[in-house]
Amino acid sequence: MRRNEKAVTELPDIEAILRAGKVCQLAFADEPAPYIVNLNYGYHDGALYFHSAPEGRKMELIAGNPRAAFNIVIDLGIIEGGQACDWSCRYRSVVGHGRIRMIVGLEEKRRGLDIIMAQYTEGKFDYADKTVKSTAVYRLEIAAMTAKQSRTDS
Repeated sequence: MRRNEKAVTELPDIEAILRAGKVCQLAFADEPAPYIVNLNYGYHDGALYFHSAPEGRKMELIAGNPRAAFNIVIDLGIIEGGQACDWSCRYRSVVGHGRIRMIVGLEEKRRGLDIIMAQYTEGKFDYADKTVKSTAVYRLEIAAMTAKQSRTDS
């Protein structure tokens, strides 16, 4: 990281960003260009959890190469400046990569869905067997990540 003063290096601080985020950009190697999607997610114990339809381009890419990169940004607002180059953003972010593992068992899928829901709200949730069976749930085991923040003071 070029700007060391922006680095977030303590794991509890990095995990706080992961727990506070709401949207994850997940990127896959593809041709002619990388493929990136915005997804709801949940963070738990060093992994990101996702759900989606069981078919489509993203699922084909995962089947061909389970390695993916991710980006989570918490937008804290714009800082206006007097001149164009004086403008800036306030943010906290985590970028990283890992390997995706498909979750297959109904109970494990329910647990993954609970982790995703916990990212957004509290409570217990019931999932119909039919819904769980027809939903792809997968976990990205984080292999490496870095975090940074800029102008987090208001």
